[in-house]
Amino acid sequence: MKWNRTTKVVSIAAVVALAATLAVSQAEGRHRHMGEGFGPSPEHILAFMTDALDLTDAQQTQAKQIIEKEKPTLTPLIQQLADGHKQMRALEESPTFDEAAVRALATQHAQAITELIVAKARIKSELFAILTPEQKAKAATIMNRHEQHMMQHMHGGEGSGL
Repeated sequence: MKWNRTTKVVSIAAVVALAATLAVSQAEGRHRHMGEGFGPSPEHILAFMTDALDLTDAQQTQAKQIIEKEKPTLTPLIQQLADGHKQMRALEESPTFDEAAVRALATQHAQAITELIVAKARIKSELFAILTPEQKAKAATIMNRHEQHMMQHMHGGEGSGL
């Protein structure tokens, strides 16, 4: 078979699409092991903060209250994302492609993710407000280290030049 320019472009696009699909599936699989489907559970976050930042009993109580206050916001959003993932999979596996349905679902998914990001930022801000300056500095160091680790992981390891 002769590979003309169009065939090459279509083949490359198909490989990229397949790789992206696999990457998203693997990322979602990792998240499911961490918590309620999308990220670490509130209990995991609190345990980590308590251990890593040496929270006082009063700070632990405040952190629990912040997390519990946000659960009613987070739980339906997480469920919406999980349901949306199942619906998208059904659309992808359908014998006919329904672009309008995929676009509508993608829009709903994007809105739910936006709301989760806002909730996460609100929780993080409230949690940071209860920390001492020393704890804030330690938390920043831990988050920077985690960010660097994630960037290395995303770019294939330490030899990526980042």
